[in-house]
Amino acid sequence: MLIIGENINATIPKVKAAILSRDMDFIKGLALRQHEAGAKLIDINIGTGEGTEQDEIESMRWAIKIVMDTVDTKLCIDSDNPVVLEAGIEAAGERAGMINSTKGSQKSLDAVMPLAAKTGLPLIGLAMDDRGIPKTAEERLEIAGNILTAASALNVPEENIYIDPLVMPVSTDITQGAVTLETVKQIKQKYPKAKCVLAISNVSFGLPKRAYANSALISMAAFLGAEAVLINPLHKALMAAALVSETLLGRDRHCRKYTRAARKDTI
Repeated sequence: MLIIGENINATIPKVKAAILSRDMDFIKGLALRQHEAGAKLIDINIGTGEGTEQDEIESMRWAIKIVMDTVDTKLCIDSDNPVVLEAGIEAAGERAGMINSTKGSQKSLDAVMPLAAKTGLPLIGLAMDDRGIPKTAEERLEIAGNILTAASALNVPEENIYIDPLVMPVSTDITQGAVTLETVKQIKQKYPKAKCVLAISNVSFGLPKRAYANSALISMAAFLGAEAVLINPLHKALMAAALVSETLLGRDRHCRKYTRAARKDTI
């Protein structure tokens, strides 16, 4: 299972403050700790909601340079602004590993899908459009289909698309865990070459002892075929859930990844 480290994200107050104050050591520390914990991609989202588009571009370039100078991990360039995405991809160069993300709306697809076609990078597609996040798995599957149709039109391989079924908190709607899992199931059945990625921590928002819910969702999603998760890799319980799931599903030859992580004490 592909582990994408989520910790460099400006929606986190301390990260936002570090970006605005240009605290290089703070960002460097986040990158290094995620790398050492086993993240295969490091997500970089610097959208603070403050300043101009050019300010955001400069922040993205600044953060990318720090991370690239600190670790050799590939980067997941994350922004809801296609201009910032393109600038980030250019700044990362060969170290760019994934684009995060496009919505299923035509405007978003028209702006972002060409970046995937031009660069050959995997692209995360969110199962939402201008109407927002659908409540049912069937509606989310329909949007996933729209994203994959747009990919096909630009010769982007289906296997380069990671559909995000959009994990929502069960604390506000108890059906949402099942909806997420049903969406994964239907995507894997209808579009077997496409991949699924889940931003796991959303499911437990508002709950106590959140790691229990997060870990369970990782295991369930892995069983249904999800290939990637966006998590905090510093949380050993979550890393353990991902690695053990792969082992029990026969995807970890001779249990090597699991035993290696146990020796390194990253789980």
